[in-house]
This record gives sequence, structure tokens and C-alpha cells, in this order.
Amino acid sequence: MPYKSLDPHYFHLQYLKEDPAWLIDVSMFFEFRGRRIRDAINIPSSKELYAFTDTISKNTALFFYCTDGFRSKQAAGLLYNRGFRNLYNLEGGIIAWKKDGFPLEKGRVKKKKSRPVRQTAD
Repeated sequence: MPYKSLDPHYFHLQYLKEDPAWLIDVSMFFEFRGRRIRDAINIPSSKELYAFTDTISKNTALFFYCTDGFRSKQAAGLLYNRGFRNLYNLEGGIIAWKKDGFPLEKGRVKKKKSRPVRQTAD
């Protein structure tokens, strides 16, 4: 497998360990606005994903999620083919994240940060 698929607990722990790291929601914007993990950025298309990853090191840890984990697996696979190797997928997606009791944000979306800010789950 070209990426590591982790349950919500290990996904969260690994994200906190990695630096630099980006948390990427590959859902459509209306889904992202409706519920998302804190500090995530929304990149719903492969074109936008390629444009974003052209600006970062291939050593950067990338953590992907979507609603159920299907689209995020595809995104991780695309970037593996472009030379990225530090790739993680949230197994079961945001559904599993919520089921395991991790917090979600919803509503208004703030502008993208130039660099992710680490925060622990409350």
C-alpha cells in the first residue's frame, strides 16, 4: 500500500508527531463547511491537489480524509505516484473520527493558513 491507513486514534497521534504536516480534507466544499477536523484545509480536486503539492517538499507528511475514506485513499495514491512517501489516510473517514469521539468544527470557514498550527483534540 502506498500510504498508511490509520484508525482515528493513531491518525491523530501520528499527525501530532509529524512536522511539517498538512491535514487535507478532499471532500467537496459544502461537505467541508458542514463538518471538518480542526486545522484541515480543503482541497477537493486533483488539479488543486497537484498545485498545492507543487509548493511543498516531497518529505512533508500529508494526512488525508473525506467522509468515509474512499476519496482520501485515491488522493494519497495520486501523490504516491508523484513521489510523495509520507502519506496517511484516515480509515473510515470523518464518520469514524466522529464515532470515536473526536471533535469536529462546522460552519464558517477561515482563510487557509500558510502553515498548519498544531492543536490537540479537546
